[in-house]
Amino acid sequence: MGLLFRPRRPLLRLAAGATTAGVAYHVGRQRAEQNAYNDQAAAAYAATQPPPAASTPTAVDPTLERLQKLTELHAAGELTDTEFSAAKAKLLGL
Repeated sequence: MGLLFRPRRPLLRLAAGATTAGVAYHVGRQRAEQNAYNDQAAAAYAATQPPPAASTPTAVDPTLERLQKLTELHAAGELTDTEFSAAKAKLLGL
C-alpha cells in the first residue's frame, strides 16, 4: 500500500505535461494548416468547374396534356362515357 500513496515527482509530472501540451499544440497547428490548404484546393477546384445548368422546365408530353383535357371535359359533363372512351382510345392509339 505504500507504493500507491508515495509522493510523485512533481518535476517529472510537469515535464510530461509540458511535452504533451507541446505535442498537442504542434498537431493542432498542423491540422489548421492542412485545413487551410484543403479549403484553398477546394476553392481552386470549384473555380475550374462549369456553373450548374439552369433548370429548364421539362417539356410535358402533348399526349398527356390532351388526355388531361379530355378528363376535364368528361368531369365537366361535356363528354359522355362513350365519347370519352372513344377519344381516349384514339389518343392512345388503342
